[in-house]
Amino acid sequence: MIKGLIKSLSFRQILKLALLVFYKPLYMYPTIKATRKTMMICDLHYKHVHHTNGKANAFRHALWNILICKAVFKITKNIREATIWAEKITNLHEKIAVNELLETAMDLHNNKIGRLYFLDLDKSSDEEMIFYLKEKVEKSIKVTTIKEMKHYQNDLVYLQVD
Repeated sequence: MIKGLIKSLSFRQILKLALLVFYKPLYMYPTIKATRKTMMICDLHYKHVHHTNGKANAFRHALWNILICKAVFKITKNIREATIWAEKITNLHEKIAVNELLETAMDLHNNKIGRLYFLDLDKSSDEEMIFYLKEKVEKSIKVTTIKEMKHYQNDLVYLQVD
């Protein structure tokens, strides 16, 4: 999976990823571990529906950012540094991913909301975090334009019904 992803990257994208790894090598293993954990939790709770653009996808993006933040925070003991790292790595992922503009905007929005939620969840157990996120997902907002997302700065958004 990772090998295939790397083969699909442009030289510029590989360079950006290499720079991130070079400057913060200790963050890569926890980031990969958080990514795998995210996928396992989402597969368990949502099967493969989280690969669509519905509420399950919003859950996945928020969870991914929270778990990256938590993993890096264990190393740094610095909330700001953990959230900056999660933003850099997940933003890079969205630049690399092949998505429509609206889908990318939704993913970036939900990534940001996940980092925002991390501030409330940094000491929570996995179960508490999942419960919290599921409650937020139930209150998530269906949007049809990027402009609409700007009205929901504290809420998860989705594009289609799961």
